[in-house]
Amino acid sequence: MATVALTRQVAVAAPPGSSPAKTPIRVLLREALQYENIGDVGRVPGTIRLLYQHLPSVQVTLWPWSLHQQERVMLERNFPELRIAVGEIDDRGRSTNSDLDEAWRTSHFFLSPARRATTYAQWAATGRPYGLFGSAFDPLTNRNSRPDGDTLEQLRQGINSVPQGALQRQYGDRTVFEKANFIFCRDSLSLQFLRQQNLQPTPLAFGPDSTFAIAVRDEKRADDWLRRNDLADQDFICVLPRLRYTPYYRVKNLPRSEADYTIDALNARSATSDHAPLREVITRWVEKTGGKVIACPEMTYQIQTAKEQLVDPLPDKIKKHVVWRDVFWLPDEAASIYARARALVSMECHSPIIALANGTPAIHIRNPVDTVKGQMFRDIGVGDWLFEVGETAGEEMWKALQIIHEDLPSARRRVQACMAQLSEVQRTMTLAIAKAVADSS
Repeated sequence: MATVALTRQVAVAAPPGSSPAKTPIRVLLREALQYENIGDVGRVPGTIRLLYQHLPSVQVTLWPWSLHQQERVMLERNFPELRIAVGEIDDRGRSTNSDLDEAWRTSHFFLSPARRATTYAQWAATGRPYGLFGSAFDPLTNRNSRPDGDTLEQLRQGINSVPQGALQRQYGDRTVFEKANFIFCRDSLSLQFLRQQNLQPTPLAFGPDSTFAIAVRDEKRADDWLRRNDLADQDFICVLPRLRYTPYYRVKNLPRSEADYTIDALNARSATSDHAPLREVITRWVEKTGGKVIACPEMTYQIQTAKEQLVDPLPDKIKKHVVWRDVFWLPDEAASIYARARALVSMECHSPIIALANGTPAIHIRNPVDTVKGQMFRDIGVGDWLFEVGETAGEEMWKALQIIHEDLPSARRRVQACMAQLSEVQRTMTLAIAKAVADSS
């Protein structure tokens, strides 16, 4: 089994003692970005779970950028103690509503994965502690300057050549990052960039994406859907597509702009070839195992992409084994279904994380414009389940899936071991909040 060497190498020490301070800590969590992406949605309950799990009597207020009603219901069902405050804070620290005003005045710590200095600037002015939790910094990926993207190895090499000053030019006021009580980067390439820029908060360390801590499920909805589609536990795999660039005008139901036409052209040029290995994996899975396949989305637009790129091109003898997921879902239902899959194969990044968090082996096929985040799979010790589009044939991906299929107990034990080590790192990350609050009092 691959080891989680990076996790052990850069994890910070826990605060003195076996538990954080007894005084209840009030945390203001700036999160919740877009309902149309279960990866973004899944990070929120993961972070909240860590706070409740490792900080006794913590009071958590979620301050969302955008919170869909269904997302709110899921959070309130799973975390009845959670407070939610909406609104904005002006340049003088004044809130647009009373709930947010109270949270802003009384919280001890401000927490977010956001990587823009402006997210933290007003809070930093209060003098109270704050930190970045599972954040990503990618100085290179850019549709205008590098429209075809890079492999992770190319990104690793390129980061070493990024000029000094790139941090503040891309992400804002450097002093805001310097004064943070911690920055936990969700991947080693983000960490490499910040160190290359001589950023020195204490600690600056690896800290996994909070989606790894997700623990919300919707068993009833999953049961009903699987039963309607005649799917038995561990008799199917889940396969997820992804276009090179997200067509946000389709996601947000907006008029198509000139830039959207450019994005559509880039996607059209690569979609068929990018998804060819997934279609081969589906075909081989059906032919070799007789099992079924769910073609499903991580983002709303991928419902149609799954049909066009994964289902429709298949021959009829294969297609009849494939179930097209034609409705969107929240991460709790997705987690319940991923947990019952034999494995997951995804061009998206966060569904594999949700699968791993629920004990299911997952293969990630990274496209070259999808930032540094795919590095996470190497960092946690499952790099042999990571493939680059355009560099790997479907045959090689199938062989990885075949190994999982033929010895599923071993693959699941491997997942459990990786998640156990990540859980310990995330405990340490969370206890760093208690240390920062204690140090500031």
